Amino acid sequence: MFSKLKQFRDLRSQAKTMQSALAQETVTEERNGVKILLNGNMEVLEIKLNGELTKNVQEDTVKTCFNDALKRAQRLMAKKLQDMGGIPGMN
Repeated sequence: MFSKLKQFRDLRSQAKTMQSALAQETVTEERNGVKILLNGNMEVLEIKLNGELTKNVQEDTVKTCFNDALKRAQRLMAKKLQDMGGIPGMN
């Protein structure tokens, strides 16, 4: 039973290490003067808008930038996890 607890603690520690490493990575997506910056934990760090765009164009551009940034962050996260040895216990 104690070995299971130790394994759980080790997994938890590795997960925190991976989360910290991912938080250091960033992804920037920019289109039509709209910029979105995400970290590897998929948290929005920065959004810059372009006031020269119409409301509809700005909304569409923000949506596209955000979705593209999310996809890039997910790929980055997957690669980083693979480089770090994958998810412990799932190999």
